[in-house]
Amino acid sequence: MKHLTALFGRRARLRWLHLIIGGALLMPYFLVGTVLVGMTGGGEALFSSVPAQFAAFAIALPLAAVTGFFPLVRPLSVAAARALCGVPPAVLADGPARTRQARVRSAGWYTLHLALGGIISGSTLTLPPFAVAVAALPFSAGLRTTWLLDGPEMLRGPWALALAPFAGLAMLLALALVAAVAGEVLARRAPVLLGPTPEDRLAAAERRAADLAVRNRLARELHDSVGHALSAVTLQAGAARRVLDRDPEFVREALTAIEETTRRTVGELDSVLGLLRQDGEPGDEDTAHGPGLDALGGLLAHCGVPVAYERQGDPDSVDPVVSREAYRIVQEGLSNASRHGGGASPVRLLIAVRERELEIVMENPLGERPAGLRPGGGRGLRGIAERTVLLGGRTEAGADGGLWRLTAVLPGTVPGTAGRTEGRR
Repeated sequence: MKHLTALFGRRARLRWLHLIIGGALLMPYFLVGTVLVGMTGGGEALFSSVPAQFAAFAIALPLAAVTGFFPLVRPLSVAAARALCGVPPAVLADGPARTRQARVRSAGWYTLHLALGGIISGSTLTLPPFAVAVAALPFSAGLRTTWLLDGPEMLRGPWALALAPFAGLAMLLALALVAAVAGEVLARRAPVLLGPTPEDRLAAAERRAADLAVRNRLARELHDSVGHALSAVTLQAGAARRVLDRDPEFVREALTAIEETTRRTVGELDSVLGLLRQDGEPGDEDTAHGPGLDALGGLLAHCGVPVAYERQGDPDSVDPVVSREAYRIVQEGLSNASRHGGGASPVRLLIAVRERELEIVMENPLGERPAGLRPGGGRGLRGIAERTVLLGGRTEAGADGGLWRLTAVLPGTVPGTAGRTEGRR
């Protein structure tokens, strides 16, 4: 039963169909081969001459190999192999063949597929009718008269006629066996010829790294935006609760600050979620979306801590990408100050715009532990460092006496975006 399944089971039938498709694809090349053979003097005996047919077949295969070098041959072949050959999808490459090695492999597969498919297709068309006729010899006097009249005497004996049905069945089984072997050969060669080349694996690794970078970037966005908002809202709500009975005006201001903070955060959260809904990979255009230094006033007014803000230069002249990242750095620094700063002393914030760089300096009094360091390990300073490094800048953070100082130096422009700065203001 197992052997019959291997010959006639679903997988065997699908592979047989795959070979028939290969034979159909071979036909245009085969017809060109027959024309070329006919031009050499085959004449009218071309389609009845076995050597001429093999010569046309031999000419067709190199023509097919040339076609196999086209980049789109690989994705079409991969789709057919996955659907019909029973090859695990993970071992086959995706996308057109771009490199020379990939094209050579694709051409090899295409030629092998068409060669085996041509043989199996031709056998499928001719052998079954012949096998059925042989099996029917004992039961048809007309067949015996037509086929055996001029044949050898031994084939007209009673024993030959008795074995004819078994001979016909053996031919059909042999065809099924050959088709199964050819299908298995293609299935085993598919990972080698249609599998990813080293260049494909490198490209896939780069795509995975890019995906991880996007995920990491979105995680930073959510951490900075939502984390800062929750810290500010918690501080405002706690302060309002403590003076609820004594200072209604302060409570009203705190509730207003909470409302403004949550409204702004909902907008930023919608911007981040918009990146997740996009089909393409986020690029510079996406990176430029979101609040920048022009929105710093609203952030400082509702951050929950007093801020002494000093500005040098024109922040509006900064590249939009740098402006956006600078906003997030300030936001995270204020979150750290609100969580870990000591006393009611204001946070000192300096933003200095120079010819080729933007410098951000934040200082706040130390509380019980340095800003940015908390049990379980915070991600604030790590996120600031990642943002700065990705732009080609540098950052420093540490305690200096009774103060915690955070310094971030960013380039004034990002390559590829400087030309679009004016259009975004």
